[in-house]
Amino acid sequence: MRDFIDPFTYNFPSVDLHGEDRVGAITKVDELINDCIRIKSYDIIVVHGKGSGVLKNAVHEYLKRDKRVISFKTDNMNDGVTIVKLKEDL
Repeated sequence: MRDFIDPFTYNFPSVDLHGEDRVGAITKVDELINDCIRIKSYDIIVVHGKGSGVLKNAVHEYLKRDKRVISFKTDNMNDGVTIVKLKEDL
């Protein structure tokens, strides 16, 4: 069976957090959000990997508190990826 890859989702700006610690990962996510707001791109991909879930939990906690984020969800096809929707009226 072939995996379905949504061509629109994977054209979003993204950041790969493999090998990062929690602080470095949050810094990279914050920089990506700032850059995307600047270029008016309001959907982003955060690749945190599956592993033990430490990066995923840290990123999700950060996104819950960030006022620039409307919503975020783990990708249905790959639970090592989070899709983030940003506010457009900033």
